[in-house]
Amino acid sequence: MFLPGALMLLFSLTSGASGLALGLGAAALWTGAAYLLREGLRAKAAFDARRVARKPALPRKILAAVLTGAGAGLAAWKAEPGLAIAAIYGLAAMGLHLAAFGLDPLQDKGTEGVDDYQQARVARAVEEAEFSLDAMTDAVLRARDRDVELRVEQFQAVARDLFRTVEEDPRDLTAARKYLTVYLQGAKDATVKFADIYSRSQDATARADYLALLQDLEENFAARTRKMLLEDRSDLTIEIDVLRDRLQREGVQMDRS
Repeated sequence: MFLPGALMLLFSLTSGASGLALGLGAAALWTGAAYLLREGLRAKAAFDARRVARKPALPRKILAAVLTGAGAGLAAWKAEPGLAIAAIYGLAAMGLHLAAFGLDPLQDKGTEGVDDYQQARVARAVEEAEFSLDAMTDAVLRARDRDVELRVEQFQAVARDLFRTVEEDPRDLTAARKYLTVYLQGAKDATVKFADIYSRSQDATARADYLALLQDLEENFAARTRKMLLEDRSDLTIEIDVLRDRLQREGVQMDRS
């Protein structure tokens, strides 16, 4: 998506002052649109991956469509001056962009009945935890060991299961905060240190120690997730029993099967 802006800039170099100005404007708009689209697609993927998520604060894909349309309008004006022609091309480009890439999420997902303050705390904690996972990915690439990269991805998947569990029930944040901060920060620092050592020396001992650390972390994260799910089910059972007792006192009989 960055190619049209580069081509427009190239073709505008020999178009005279006005043509160059319009071409530069169109190239800048298309480049900005490509950047916003890339970030919007990432935000949409992250939104879809979560059961509980808030809509993006900035509708990047919609803004990208607007910039694409504006850039197409300037490009059309450069080729054939005229407001009507520029508007037609601009609207067509914007419509095609929206049809191809869709809209940003416009509503929150899975937040019904969830306290806004608690949900905001969880969102901040998960965002910081995701930064640690991203830093691990960037660091381990320097080790140039595909098996280790896959092992890191496996740990990250287990960690994200914990994130999703906390997002579904923000009350779990207190119990999981150490995992989202201290443990993940330690995992990130260990990954950076391992990558520094292994990229220079290919030290097999360092590799084995690092993989053992990942195994321990993965087991602990998985155990924390299972414990929270069991506690959530226990809470639900208690709530159901209390509700049944209350209904029975009101003379309503319920089937316990």
